[in-house]
Amino acid sequence: MSGPHFRDYHLILDDQAGQLSSMTDRIAERARKLGGTIVRSIGQISRSQRIADNDADYVRPSNMLTELQNDDASLTRTMRELHSLCGEAGGGHASLLEKRTWFLSECCRHA
Repeated sequence: MSGPHFRDYHLILDDQAGQLSSMTDRIAERARKLGGTIVRSIGQISRSQRIADNDADYVRPSNMLTELQNDDASLTRTMRELHSLCGEAGGGHASLLEKRTWFLSECCRHA
């Protein structure tokens, strides 16, 4: 990412990454407590991936944030489905992503 808002966007993405990392760890711990298994390799993650990578040489910051917003919304829907299957509707992980999706939508709005 580059441009006049580089620092602001960088902080947004750092915050997003930290929240996702923390959330992933809590989900993995819960899965283990319930007797489930967790991912074991980068290859397994790649085979299970639902959100497409964007390997473009350059993506405009506004497009990057919009893409991230859409990815968060997709992940939120999946997590809501999983919470429902587990009998844990209203779980905090999906609501955290909903907040992130809203935050990113505000960042993407045109003044």
